Amino acid sequence: MEKTLFQLKFTAKTLNRQAKKAQKDENTERSKLKKALQQGNTEGARIYASNAIRKKNESLNLLRLASRIDAVSSRVETAVTMRQVTGNMTAVVRGMDKAMESMNLERISVVMDKFESQFSDLDVQTAYMEDAVSNTTATSTPQDQVDTLMQQVADENKIELQHDLAMPDGAVKLADLDKVVADEDAAVAQRLRALRAAS
Repeated sequence: MEKTLFQLKFTAKTLNRQAKKAQKDENTERSKLKKALQQGNTEGARIYASNAIRKKNESLNLLRLASRIDAVSSRVETAVTMRQVTGNMTAVVRGMDKAMESMNLERISVVMDKFESQFSDLDVQTAYMEDAVSNTTATSTPQDQVDTLMQQVADENKIELQHDLAMPDGAVKLADLDKVVADEDAAVAQRLRALRAAS
């Protein structure tokens, strides 16, 4: 179990590192977007905006996954501690006949078996979560998000966009984009609950 604990902590750190890299890549793409808008390169700006949004989503997904793995790591650490405590208690009890009579070893064994079963269930749920997170990472970025990001960067830097930018009349502002992402997160969480209930 100690090896599993080490691997989980290492994986969480690696995911956090990758999330930071994705954030850095998002900022780089935003800088390229700004430069393309200043040069009047609308097509290039679209590509950079799409890349920036994809990197932002990637960073958020990696952070979510790292958080869940960290939670699993905490549970494994608790399991290791409980195993050590149980071992120490058993060693003490062996030397004390009176205490041994009050200690029900079968009950401890049943509790530990149940704990191991729950630990296995936790692994299954983690696998479900990894699948869900990887499936939510979109390969293509919605056009309205690309146009909205381009408009926001242009507004921040007082750059006038060319009129051929296909900005829909009902386009959302970037502030609304966070709400869209939150709604997508809620939908994914609801699907995960449904999967758990079905299994």
